[in-house]
Amino acid sequence: MSQVVVYSSDWCPYCMRAKALLEKKGVAFEEIKVDGKPQVRAEMAQKAGRTSVPQIWIGDKHVGGCDDLFALERAGKLDTLLHV
Repeated sequence: MSQVVVYSSDWCPYCMRAKALLEKKGVAFEEIKVDGKPQVRAEMAQKAGRTSVPQIWIGDKHVGGCDDLFALERAGKLDTLLHV
């Protein structure tokens, strides 16, 4: 299974939805919280090219945010990415 990394914030409903989908699928993921950590948020923004959370990586692939994760699921492509 590919390593999954989720940059998130405690109060972000999109972060909660994305993590819930991964948990429902039984996927272990590393969560990196950006709350009160401008250096961590800046690192995420540099890697992702986006400043919003969540930002999600599966393996080396940046898949984007919550809507992007759910779009992969609807298209039937998420499981393939997770099991590469």
